[in-house]
Amino acid sequence: MSGTPYQPVFNNSNTNLYPSNRHDEVRDTQFYTPETEPLELHQDELPAGAAPPRFMGAARNDENRASFASSQGSIPTVVGDDYEGSSDALNAQKARGFYGLNYNDSEYNASQAAFGGAKGSPYMDEKRAPYKAPAKSRRKIIIGSLIALAAIIVAVVVALYFTVIKPKQHNSTTGNASSGTSSGDAAADGDSSGTPSSRVVVSGGDGSTVTMFDGSTFTYSNSFGGTWYYDPANPTVSGARPQSWTPALNETFNFGVDPIRGVNLGGWLVTEPFIVPALYEKYINTSEPVVDEWTLTQRLTADGAIDELENHYKTFITEQDFAEIAAAGLNFVRIPIPYWAIEVRENEPFLPKTSWTYFLKAIQWARKYGLRINLDLHSLPGSQNGWNHSGRLGSINVLYGPMGVANAERSLDYIRVIAEFISQPEYRDVIPLFGVTNEPFGPTIGKDIVQRYYLQAYSTVRNASGTGEGKGPWVVFHDAFLGLSNWAGFLPNADRVQLDIHQYLCFDGQSADDYGVRVQAGQPCKTWAAGQNNSMTAFGMTHVGEWSLAINDCGQWVNGVNLGARFDGTFTASHFDKTGDCSTYTDYTQYDDQWKADMKQFALQSMSALQNWFFWTWKIGNSTVTGRPPSPAWSYQLGLQQGWMPTDPRDSEGVCENSAPFNPPLQAWQTGGAGAGQIPATVQAALAWPPASLTNVDDIATLPQYTQTGSIVSLPAPTLTAVSGKATSTVATGSWNNPSDTASFFVPIATCGYLDPWMGPNASPDPCPAPGATQRRREYAPRAYITPAPARSS
Repeated sequence: MSGTPYQPVFNNSNTNLYPSNRHDEVRDTQFYTPETEPLELHQDELPAGAAPPRFMGAARNDENRASFASSQGSIPTVVGDDYEGSSDALNAQKARGFYGLNYNDSEYNASQAAFGGAKGSPYMDEKRAPYKAPAKSRRKIIIGSLIALAAIIVAVVVALYFTVIKPKQHNSTTGNASSGTSSGDAAADGDSSGTPSSRVVVSGGDGSTVTMFDGSTFTYSNSFGGTWYYDPANPTVSGARPQSWTPALNETFNFGVDPIRGVNLGGWLVTEPFIVPALYEKYINTSEPVVDEWTLTQRLTADGAIDELENHYKTFITEQDFAEIAAAGLNFVRIPIPYWAIEVRENEPFLPKTSWTYFLKAIQWARKYGLRINLDLHSLPGSQNGWNHSGRLGSINVLYGPMGVANAERSLDYIRVIAEFISQPEYRDVIPLFGVTNEPFGPTIGKDIVQRYYLQAYSTVRNASGTGEGKGPWVVFHDAFLGLSNWAGFLPNADRVQLDIHQYLCFDGQSADDYGVRVQAGQPCKTWAAGQNNSMTAFGMTHVGEWSLAINDCGQWVNGVNLGARFDGTFTASHFDKTGDCSTYTDYTQYDDQWKADMKQFALQSMSALQNWFFWTWKIGNSTVTGRPPSPAWSYQLGLQQGWMPTDPRDSEGVCENSAPFNPPLQAWQTGGAGAGQIPATVQAALAWPPASLTNVDDIATLPQYTQTGSIVSLPAPTLTAVSGKATSTVATGSWNNPSDTASFFVPIATCGYLDPWMGPNASPDPCPAPGATQRRREYAPRAYITPAPARSS
């Protein structure tokens, strides 16, 4: 805990908590796009606050474009009609509207200089030629009059068709609309049997009907001016906005000015027993209970039930969750993924690669609803902290112990694979943050070793992405439980880095103080606000990657499977006197109105103090025993449903007051501007990689080594079906951003025997065991022990 005197948190609002006019007005943007009803007569009024799709101006330069809502050069995206191009030309001189819009005269196209400047359509002259003013002759005037009369008749017929006949036809096919699918799982995405003529560019706001990727529909509810957007002809184009006050995906998110209000999708692609208890409960009353994903996949595989894990991926988080997150006033999702989303190696039981296909779906869903992704590499080979969410409960084997360097080299390869994928231009809007390693346990590993590893990870990402604003994601470093102050001045002039700290009150000493007492004392404000403000200046952009409403460690398996809780005196790892009864906190059906009000105010204080944050987590799954989430203080979704979570996170503005705020903006080099990437040579030399030694190893030359001779592994890209006009085509996206990044992977030496990545810090292996040593690998597998909870600091 921080002992620093309270310093109020930054708040760029001068308003109080509850005045009726406390919130910003809708951003002044323009959005011209075909409606759900194709070619409906209109005045081009689309959902308030929606932003124009990226590359709109450039689209006008493509010879086959008659719709500007995408940038891939497809034929007209308003399908089933033959009128688009002519309508555009005929109305060119009319008031500014969809068919009369000169795209290149719009304010948006001022930002399209990269495409060579605004130009007129290459075919508009041809379209307009028949309608140029005729020579002044009686015969030509008569002919011109007849043409004009014919045009009026056509206009009347067209208007009748589109206002009466066409809407009826469209309504009969709306339910069959579909969209692109991810590679390898088209059926799961619900590729509709509907014909391409039923697929149109669609966008909508509150009250609109959304057709999801599985073909089903729901009514979009977003009272904050959010707009969803999906263009079937150009499925990698961004245009959605989660709320009126948050920049749309094709607008710049100004870190340090625009607040991060996010939520984690914990337990989805990296399972945790306390988040998804139903997956684990079936194996609890056995001689060997499952305690982590390692043992879970072993048992599921042995039972022929590994499909249960993929079914969890399919059902625990869905497209509708993303819509609900945007509607909750949130603008980011932090998505943990494991290394086995990329690959597994010998003897590793994890289900390989499957979770990646669901992350690809998350990209589509986030793009559709305007949410940005903080992609977090949560689980490393060998484990970076020994906790169950690293994949395997037990010991630390990354940057520590005999496999510390080898596992780190392997992890850096996986960081490289991810960075190459997400640095591609089609993902830069959706994935602006990349957490390179979740919660490495610095108190054991050591600050110097973590910092060397972080610099190497940073260099790996920037080699893939390039340097400067718009080139790949920001690189996120967890504070490694060393406290924010230990990172002041780390990597000066590094290009776009952020510091992440996880702030919890529940794992330290237990207290009988309930929410009301803590709110009266202003505990979150006094505990966290000053540290966050200081770090924004001393380090740069700082956010809180995890926090919750838990004020004690009550909740089924919050500490781990069958480990009990400190609060009620049942903790098995060490002795704690009983403080109270956990049922008071875990049975939310007994919360009264005052209890919920106190929880909500505690949440508002926390949001205000933490400034830029990701709540852990969006949802807690139901227990098969009680039929309810057994750890309610950890579920944002449940809090909204039950009334203890703020329905508008902006209500937190000013709650912790604001006497000494961080004053934005960040420095230019911190945001990819002038000087970015120019880390002093002396700093780089002081943090050279690999280290000569580890905390518990004097000379890494004595350790097992991997050799950099392995084949490059890349992540599969989605294969999206672009629907345009009356045809479909495949949009093939890539997997590797930098073609010059060709170094081989670190892999075991072919002539050596098996080296267990989880052998433990006290093992003494032969650096290159004979191949027969594979049979002795169990000698290196230690009994799992509990890593003590770190003392949180700021």
